[in-house]
Amino acid sequence: MGSETYEEAIAALSKLLSDKADLGSVAAAKIKQLTAELEAAVGSTQFDPVKRIETGFLHFKKEKYEKNPDLYGELAKGQSPKFLVFACSDSRVCPSHILDFQPGEAFMVRNIANMVPPYDKTKYSGVGAAIEYAVLHLKVENIVVIGHSCCGGIKGLMSIPDDGTTASDFIEQWVSICSPAKTKVKSENNELSFSEQCTNCEKEAVNVSLGNLLTYPFVREAVVKKSLVLKGAHYDFVNGKFDLWNLDFKITPTLAV
Repeated sequence: MGSETYEEAIAALSKLLSDKADLGSVAAAKIKQLTAELEAAVGSTQFDPVKRIETGFLHFKKEKYEKNPDLYGELAKGQSPKFLVFACSDSRVCPSHILDFQPGEAFMVRNIANMVPPYDKTKYSGVGAAIEYAVLHLKVENIVVIGHSCCGGIKGLMSIPDDGTTASDFIEQWVSICSPAKTKVKSENNELSFSEQCTNCEKEAVNVSLGNLLTYPFVREAVVKKSLVLKGAHYDFVNGKFDLWNLDFKITPTLAV
């Protein structure tokens, strides 16, 4: 039985009980006990996603929702977040967890490698809709693009061959949004290791995304009017560091002729 799975062992014991109805009471009881123990062991090793979700929500409801009736009462009336945050979909870098954002504080967009594509009404309409809603309707005052350490999306960008050959349906085309960051890092830091280049690119890609934000007319107008501030950030979860910076775009108001 050394190579059998728990399920196979349980099935074999159950068959033994049904086939050998004349087993002594002690032997039958022992087999039933072993069967129950094996079933319990199987249950303890299997992940139950429904149970995890139920447990998580009950904890939230008890520890957060029910203890903050005023907060959730106000949120039921609407939202007025101060931040629009672009963050990576990576499960290790949840902005609410890292920056202790409370419900209602930050409107969020998460995608592969926390990228902001340039203005395009058809190709990137999903991201455009989120930016438009946040800036024009929610009137957010800050847009923060947060990169992070060990980013698989950036590693993928840095690994795209020079001939542009792709090996995926979506990923490489998406991360190519920040190809200018890759080009800059490879030209200025060619002596660095691939890992070090990826770390630099994680930050340069944030700067490219900040520049892309200015291709959205309503973002540019809000920045010119100083009602909106753009910031870049990088979260290093390996060393527990968080860097935040501004970019000087040297933007001047459009002259009215």
